[in-house]
Amino acid sequence: MTVLEETTGEPTGEPTDARGRVAELHEIRAQAVAGPSEKATAAQHAKGKLTARERIELLVDPGSFQEVEQLRRHRAQGFGLEAKKPFTDGVITGWGTVEGRTVFVYAHDFRIFGGALGEAHATKIHKIMDMAIAAGAPLVSLNDGAGARIQEGVSALAGYGGIFQRNTKASGVIPQISVMLGPCAGGAAYSPALTDFVFMVRETSQMFITGPDVVKAVTGEEITQNGLGGADVHAETSGVCHFAYDDEETCIAEVRYLLSLLPQNNRENPPRVDATDPVDRRGDTLLDLVPADGNRPYDMAKVIEEIVDDGEFLEVHERWARNIICALARIDGQVVGIVANQPQVLAGVLDIEASEKAARFVQMCDAFNVPIVTFLDVPGFLPGVDQEHGGIIRHGAKLLYAYCNATVPRLSLILRKAYGGAYIVMDSQSIGADLTYAWPTNEIAVMGADGAANVIFRRQIADAEDPEAMRARMVKEYKSELMHPYYAAERGLVDDVIDPAETREVLAKALAMLHTKHADLPSRKHGNPPQ
Repeated sequence: MTVLEETTGEPTGEPTDARGRVAELHEIRAQAVAGPSEKATAAQHAKGKLTARERIELLVDPGSFQEVEQLRRHRAQGFGLEAKKPFTDGVITGWGTVEGRTVFVYAHDFRIFGGALGEAHATKIHKIMDMAIAAGAPLVSLNDGAGARIQEGVSALAGYGGIFQRNTKASGVIPQISVMLGPCAGGAAYSPALTDFVFMVRETSQMFITGPDVVKAVTGEEITQNGLGGADVHAETSGVCHFAYDDEETCIAEVRYLLSLLPQNNRENPPRVDATDPVDRRGDTLLDLVPADGNRPYDMAKVIEEIVDDGEFLEVHERWARNIICALARIDGQVVGIVANQPQVLAGVLDIEASEKAARFVQMCDAFNVPIVTFLDVPGFLPGVDQEHGGIIRHGAKLLYAYCNATVPRLSLILRKAYGGAYIVMDSQSIGADLTYAWPTNEIAVMGADGAANVIFRRQIADAEDPEAMRARMVKEYKSELMHPYYAAERGLVDDVIDPAETREVLAKALAMLHTKHADLPSRKHGNPPQ
């Protein structure tokens, strides 16, 4: 048998037979699995962080992980690199299963070169990404890397370019999930931004293009790493992060849950389960949850909870643009994407951030064959100079484009208000919703009755002896003529007005009918959506 040199991993003597060769292999593998040193592992744990292999064990089913290129080492010279050639080169790549379905994964090992990306490191990632695309299976990246490996110069930068190119190639083909588990700067932040979902852990993970030191040098502003690019910042302010959790175990468990709601690729449907929640369960609670008075707020999340299977749903971007809800859930065992106005926040109005949030979610659902159910209670677009100058027209058009372009089954339900352009944009029948339902409390109009009366009957109100009494009478007249609950149904713009308590059953039956929907789009390279 041979002995390995401690720092370089090089064998100090040649084995003399096959058994010796096998023993040497097991020793090399043990060293690769153990990592650089116990001290490096202890330092990782001291930061409240797991090692790359511990994270993979949490992600995949027990005993299912198959590693690729475990013995890969860099070939770089200079700056002391030739004396330090650890196995794996700081990234663990391979595949396993999550609830029995294949998932590809790569995980940066911060203990080796701080997880920094070099040429060999990048080549390993390129290979596993190519394998995921070819196999048609999701790709999960467990990110804990310090960006490009400075000692390898432009070779490291080119490695990032290869990752970005593959992220884009895989977009809409396989689900891509980025889990941020440490400080990730520069190129290490751009790749996650190209993926479908970004998870972060509070206090230990950060994302930024330039760190606090550079920010201070250029702008004079002093800020901490978490203040600049921590989980809460990206979950609440920038919208870069879709999910934020307090610890790695919870975060990775939620990644597994998300994967259970997604198909393997764009050629498959999401996994269906046998529902234990009766499809014909009545939702009489809905009659009390939603006030008939359109000016009174309520929690749309409770409405969703009452309709979906077992009250369970996974909200995406829960803390960003909270005036709209985007969630994945099941109705009668079938995965659906839910887009819903939230009257508790800004009265459920559409603004720049809400439009962007919903547009990306609709695109994701359409890419991965997830039917879309839209719940409307929207008073319109948010007015104001900031919104107009910020490009509400352009950003609102993103949501409009996403809905118009979507070919998956699309159901729309109007609970109360549906005013103006926001009604059209939120998947109205006129832009292609397959079926549109409404509750008896619905009000569909160009604008609210008060505003409409002020415009239409301005002269009559001004000339009246009692303007306020005249205004009240005109408002009542406008409501009775154009805003009664059956106005849209009478004109075929709503397919049916339903009892709120029967909403779950109605939606489930419509989804079952639309399960085999097929839509052909015009031949084109790709569209040119508003940006």
